[in-house]
Amino acid sequence: MTGTSRTERGEAAGEEAGVGEPAPRDGVPPADALLALHRSGTLAARYPEAQRLVAELDGRELVRAGNLLARLDADETAGLHPGIPAARVAITGHGTLPDLLPALTAQLARHGILLRPFTGRFDGYVLELGDPGSDLYAAEPDLVLCVLDPAVVFDEVAVPWRPADVERAGLEKIGLLKGLATAFEANCRGTLVLNTLPLLRRYTAQLVDHRSRARLGALWRELNARLLHLCEEHERVVVLDLDPLAAEASPASDPRMSVYAKAHLSPDLLAAYAREAGHLVRHLTGRTRKCLVLDLDNTLWGGVLGDDGVDGIEVGEGHRGEAFREFQRVVKQVGSQGVLLAVASKNDVEPVRKVLREHPGMVLREDDFVHVVANWRPKPENVAELARELNLGTHSLVFADDSAFERWLVRSEHPDVAVVGLDADPALHAERLLADGWFDVRETTAEDRVRKTRYRDERARRDFLHTFDSIEEYLRELDVRVVLAEATGEDAARVSQLTMRTNQFNTVTHRLGVPEVRDLLKDARTRILTIRSRDRFGDNGTVGALFTRWADDAVRIDGFLLSCRVFGRGIEQACLAAVLRHARAGAARAVYGAYLPTPRNGGVAELYPRHGFARAAAPPGGPPGPDGSEGVAWFRHDLAEIFTPPDHVHLTDELGGNAP
Repeated sequence: MTGTSRTERGEAAGEEAGVGEPAPRDGVPPADALLALHRSGTLAARYPEAQRLVAELDGRELVRAGNLLARLDADETAGLHPGIPAARVAITGHGTLPDLLPALTAQLARHGILLRPFTGRFDGYVLELGDPGSDLYAAEPDLVLCVLDPAVVFDEVAVPWRPADVERAGLEKIGLLKGLATAFEANCRGTLVLNTLPLLRRYTAQLVDHRSRARLGALWRELNARLLHLCEEHERVVVLDLDPLAAEASPASDPRMSVYAKAHLSPDLLAAYAREAGHLVRHLTGRTRKCLVLDLDNTLWGGVLGDDGVDGIEVGEGHRGEAFREFQRVVKQVGSQGVLLAVASKNDVEPVRKVLREHPGMVLREDDFVHVVANWRPKPENVAELARELNLGTHSLVFADDSAFERWLVRSEHPDVAVVGLDADPALHAERLLADGWFDVRETTAEDRVRKTRYRDERARRDFLHTFDSIEEYLRELDVRVVLAEATGEDAARVSQLTMRTNQFNTVTHRLGVPEVRDLLKDARTRILTIRSRDRFGDNGTVGALFTRWADDAVRIDGFLLSCRVFGRGIEQACLAAVLRHARAGAARAVYGAYLPTPRNGGVAELYPRHGFARAAAPPGGPPGPDGSEGVAWFRHDLAEIFTPPDHVHLTDELGGNAP
């Protein structure tokens, strides 16, 4: 909440009736506005508007919106709106899944993604995943949802049965799934999603003695544990744990739908599953958020600091104080895994710093935040300032505030910011923050654990800059040191992460999972080059990558990525010049660079022309990525005259005799 008085807060004209209650758009609720687009036949033509409407919905209204969107022709919609990212998702499984497609369509629309679905046959997952020539593989999906349910085991158990019979059937099914995962990895570059199996009472209650029920529960959990371990054995496999979802979706299964329609999981559970799958798709399309921006008053502590004073706010003691403290514990846990934490508060800065440094009830301290903005300017201005200070786009931010008015202002000024609605009950803050998995990734890396330190060092660099009269003098004193080296298997996770999270300096924006990176590392004609940098303020870690490939007598740069943290220091020029020199030393006749424009990478549109490349026809070897993307621009350097990189960058070339 802001630092205004309680009277002013109560009279704020923009306050909503409650969190999650959709605000009318020009007097029309979002669900009604979406239905009007459908009835007018303009839903496909006005799909971006429909996505904004869907983002304001939740619960059953969201699923109903998904039913409308799922009726659209995905190819037609993509053709009308080529700038909207699309994800090819195949749905297969054991039972029927009539409620999954609309729920998934709506969840992806909420995140600005168009679903291009493939739906498999009833109980067809074994043939579809086991046959390399199946229609599922022909669809070339980015993601395959193989939805499993408890009947996948119990259908194989004869009556009468004991727990040991269930165990034998379950182990056979695990063996089958391992084989299907292996077949998938051999035939598809995408990601396979499996799930654990909820144990329903309709099965446990068939055993009349509690000892047998306990045995069934134990062995069932062991089977689920084996399922969960599959993602450690297979890099292209993700396993969703349905137990936390089933605990919230009541019931997990409808016995009538299970018997009559073979729909073994309930609509509510499938809606929760779709939400989790949506988070995964969002990550695979490079839309994972990087920074959580938090209000303070009635968000991290109870009360208004300006009214109640440092000693009067609620945190750590009493029921509400304990709730705020618990929310801080959750925020700290999230921040420990590479999510940047920042503050945007309407307060005077010194009392805020005093609370963060000294209040005994606080879990979060000043050092937990990469930046604290406390002043009386409008929140949208402060959010924009944070983005500039951190060198992030607003699309990387999540903003959490208990004031509906402030949320509305930020959403209006910065539609790319993800806005989390909190309210007067701090016990629900954590649930609302975590509900949308804004920061979900496939795996964290060592780089994530030191990200906060990297950004804090970056602030020191900016302060250092202000002591110089020219940028050239600053860069010389910064002592930029770069290591250009060939990637190894140990670099795969970080290189994959760079492809997923880098949007501004990313010449082709192809998202690669760890398995795809490892496949490229095994390709004798391909070289992935990593870029590490450090300077007088510390180690920046691995900040970039170059994807290069020999094509006849030329070298292609199929992708060039650089973290926003190191923009403007001459690193890209030094590395590009090194690639050109290696190509010439390796008897290449030319180097080609690919550029695929996106809404966010316009800053590198002139990268190649600025450095001696001329527009050219496509070189041999196909498109610069797995998708055969249209719209790629190619640029050619004839290697006759290679530009001189900036002399303030000290580059160590560890490529040896390897051509790029």
